[in-house]
Amino acid sequence: MKATDIVVLDVKRICSFTDVIVLCTGTSRIHLRAVAHKVEETLRQRGIRPLSVEGVNDTGWAVLDYGDVVAHIFTDESRRYYNLERLWGDGKPVEWRRAKRPAARKKIEIRS
Repeated sequence: MKATDIVVLDVKRICSFTDVIVLCTGTSRIHLRAVAHKVEETLRQRGIRPLSVEGVNDTGWAVLDYGDVVAHIFTDESRRYYNLERLWGDGKPVEWRRAKRPAARKKIEIRS
């Protein structure tokens, strides 16, 4: 469930409500929901809960607010329409990379 066109912006010098904005695109509304749920699930497993979640079920734009980080997940059409890259254009792009998945644990068979 990988999102595409991921942009991470450091906005702490120009924004009063968050430090980092993450923008990404889902390939459809169903994919957008799946990405949003995966983000929530992954962070919840680490004890991190959102302050607010909006738009996941009924729009082409979901917002997951984690306080210091706000993630916007769009359909392609909504992302072009709202163009948050332009709105937050004074933000500083942050280099990032996908986390590597942990290696699958191998089952060890013990024979006696």
